[in-house]
Amino acid sequence: MTSRTADFKTKPDMNANTQVLELDVEGRQVDEAVLSLFHTLLFHRSTGKFHYKNDDTYAVGTIGFQDVDCDFIDFTYVRCSSEELDRSIKREVSGFCEAIRAPDAPSSGQVALEFYQRKRGRWPFATESIPWEVWTLRINVVSLNNEHERQIWRERVGDSLGERLLHITDTLNRHDYIPSPPNQAEIDLIYDTAYPDVQPFLFKINYSVSAPTNPSATTTIKKLIRDTLALT
Repeated sequence: MTSRTADFKTKPDMNANTQVLELDVEGRQVDEAVLSLFHTLLFHRSTGKFHYKNDDTYAVGTIGFQDVDCDFIDFTYVRCSSEELDRSIKREVSGFCEAIRAPDAPSSGQVALEFYQRKRGRWPFATESIPWEVWTLRINVVSLNNEHERQIWRERVGDSLGERLLHITDTLNRHDYIPSPPNQAEIDLIYDTAYPDVQPFLFKINYSVSAPTNPSATTTIKKLIRDTLALT
């Protein structure tokens, strides 16, 4: 357990750090692809629980972690071992997965993980939510013809996820803006304190499902599949 003194700072009128990742997956891979990336981000954007000794001095608990093996992708990722956080993320992501796999759904969509902080407004104005980091994952769903193609594709998606995790790690290691630990009275403006065993920065997930904006996107994906199969 680490002890620290809170140094609460705000960054007014901040511009959120925005990142966009794109991934081509089979329908049954959508859940695992999104969860692997979002859990990785939340693992880096969470702390142990704060235990305040006084208003601005506190100790930080540790974060448990565990490896998760995907069922439909050759990939293993690390997440916080908090079961409640895992259930919360799965619940938020499931709406996107169901929408993009619906029978008449377009083959593309995007789901975003947004980190934000609250800023109390003076009466009579409401509290304002200010995003400081947004990760958007653009998903293109591909159709495969047989189990042989699926085996090849599960390896390819695993490689793609590995590349994106390296990008995430590199990006998070930069010295970009992160809200400073607050004093006890301000903690709910920065962190989600509802979980009993972990304390992530405040976050929300939103999504949309739509047809590709690029008319040639579908053709490009089909060519990508053909090229991948030709290399095997």
